Amino acid sequence: MKIIRVFPRKTNATPMDALAVWPCGENPYAAPDLFHEADEVHISVAFTWDLPKVKWLVRQWQRVAPVKVGGPAFGKPAGEFIGGRYLKPGYTITSRGCPNRCWFCWVWRLQMGEVQELPIVDGWKVQDDNLLACSEQHIRAVFAMLKRQNRRAEFTGGLDVARLRGWHVNLLAEMRPRPVIFVAYDTPGDYEPLVASGRQLLEAGFTRESHRLRCYVLIGYRGDTFSMAEARLNAAWRAGFLPFAMLYRGEGGCTDPEWRRFQRSWCRPAATCTKLRRSDT
Repeated sequence: MKIIRVFPRKTNATPMDALAVWPCGENPYAAPDLFHEADEVHISVAFTWDLPKVKWLVRQWQRVAPVKVGGPAFGKPAGEFIGGRYLKPGYTITSRGCPNRCWFCWVWRLQMGEVQELPIVDGWKVQDDNLLACSEQHIRAVFAMLKRQNRRAEFTGGLDVARLRGWHVNLLAEMRPRPVIFVAYDTPGDYEPLVASGRQLLEAGFTRESHRLRCYVLIGYRGDTFSMAEARLNAAWRAGFLPFAMLYRGEGGCTDPEWRRFQRSWCRPAATCTKLRRSDT
């Protein structure tokens, strides 16, 4: 079956094959042209703020083939992961859901607080919501798959520092080349586990200077200030992680211009390193 996938917004994870359509200079609205042919059209929506575009896209693409709509933005449990279909080849999801009930996150609501282990599809960019909440058997199987890839593994979905154990650290330290590990510092309760996990990973042979250890730091939520956010970003660095600012967005996706400017200065590794080196001196 020939399936065209339509994405209202292009990200680093958007597929780029001939059957994937996204906004670009020649086609800023992700609309069909005279040459598009398919058996089905799937409109995949990742962000709630792109939902207003869906009705227009359905009207345009139903001229080509029957249209199905889906994606995380619709707030429904996701099914089996199909490699390369809605995420670029190399990305993989081996489980869905998270048992944590973070106030800012929709994942636990989507999966009703449960973790679902999926068949493991080859890839090297692991996007799981909370891989470390899975069974030991599943986690070890994921690491065995990653060792077959001949590519540096990247845990871009993030690893839960509160669940990191010694055997997890050993699996990470045994990988060659050393993986890129993202963790998160979202709430005050994350700080002590962040420091403890940083210590464990550094003792296992990772280094802060390699920038393999990275930390998403949530900023810009209600009650946050620039000085408080900067303090958390610097705290992540002291714990051993290169910080990456993640700007909070509500369902409508609206953000303050000042916070966007602040976030841009903390999401580019080169600029972030310059700031941090100055603060170290």
